[in-house]
Amino acid sequence: MTQDPYEILGVSRDASADEIKKAYRKLARQLHPDVNPDPETQDRFKDVSRAYEVLSDAGKRQAYDRGGDAFSQGFGGAGQGFSFTDIMDAFFGGGAGGGGAQRGPRSRARRGQDALIRLDATLAEAAFGVTREIKVDTALTCEACSGEGTAPGTSPTTCETCHGQGEVAVVQRSFLGEIRTLRPCAACRGFGSVIPDPCRECSGDGRVRTRRTLTVKIPAGVDHGTRVQLTGQGEVGPGGGPAGDLYVEIHVAPHKTFTRHGNDLHTTISLPMTAAALGTQLTLPLLEADVASADSETSTTFDLEVKAGTQSGTEQVIRGFGVPSLRGGRGDLVVSISVDTPTRLDPRQEELLRELAAIRGEETPDGQVEAPHTSMFGRLRNAFQG
Repeated sequence: MTQDPYEILGVSRDASADEIKKAYRKLARQLHPDVNPDPETQDRFKDVSRAYEVLSDAGKRQAYDRGGDAFSQGFGGAGQGFSFTDIMDAFFGGGAGGGGAQRGPRSRARRGQDALIRLDATLAEAAFGVTREIKVDTALTCEACSGEGTAPGTSPTTCETCHGQGEVAVVQRSFLGEIRTLRPCAACRGFGSVIPDPCRECSGDGRVRTRRTLTVKIPAGVDHGTRVQLTGQGEVGPGGGPAGDLYVEIHVAPHKTFTRHGNDLHTTISLPMTAAALGTQLTLPLLEADVASADSETSTTFDLEVKAGTQSGTEQVIRGFGVPSLRGGRGDLVVSISVDTPTRLDPRQEELLRELAAIRGEETPDGQVEAPHTSMFGRLRNAFQG
């Protein structure tokens, strides 16, 4: 079999590093012992791995292109080996155990977590908007070290274990040869540096917890459970990293008069049967009354006309007096009429009601049963069916 690594991988001599890696991945997926366990395939897999070891290393490839012996340049040479990461790349397309995680030291500065707090509001505050001050307990950048985590006058030093790489190599022997894997350095936790003298205020974290006051503007039209996002007002990240976001969740308290359904407000008013029969005019309080000041010109009431003969359960819709929408416009106010029937009558009231019943011929009502509501389609169908 040919000993030319280019021919083994099936690439040209001017192939790029990406082309070489792609060719190796393709062959490794086909020839790996877990896929094809027969001895001949295992031998070929070893040749492919050795060829990739030469061509994936810039120095070895250059030496081979100048006429050097492939075997002496690492084709299975002792102490060299190939990276286990490359095998994992062939099957999973990423770094070993990390899905393509970036190699090298990781930064101490990381984004902080988001925070969530609850804000209690009245129905009127949620409907028309409100500006409130809230107290928040979150992590802020340590002023003593400006987020660096080091004591004043000191700085991090390079880790002696990994020499600033943030990773250490672990070599194991297998039937494939030496397999080298990279793991985060335990001495520096993958940072590549250590803090010999941590800041006393934050113990090296770069942040401290404190209480602060924020001004929150709640827009008009929010509902129960709505979350208002305050960008960059959450937890400051370790190592002076950027802050997360703060979410303010609105909890709307029940109202004694109005109930919200979407952007509409619903309320019920009770009328004596005489007012419902004769008709009347009522002064209805609006939700604006909860937030309007004494010198405000905003109308806080509405004159509602109740027609004579209004039945219990009748609804009257007042356009544009509901809750403002977050997208513009405003909902309606729906007023339900409840007719009260007197339960206690004095002799004179009873006498007058009996006289009225006699005049209307209602002394012995037969209690007619009403037919269920029939749609227009149903009435047409019944007409055709006779």
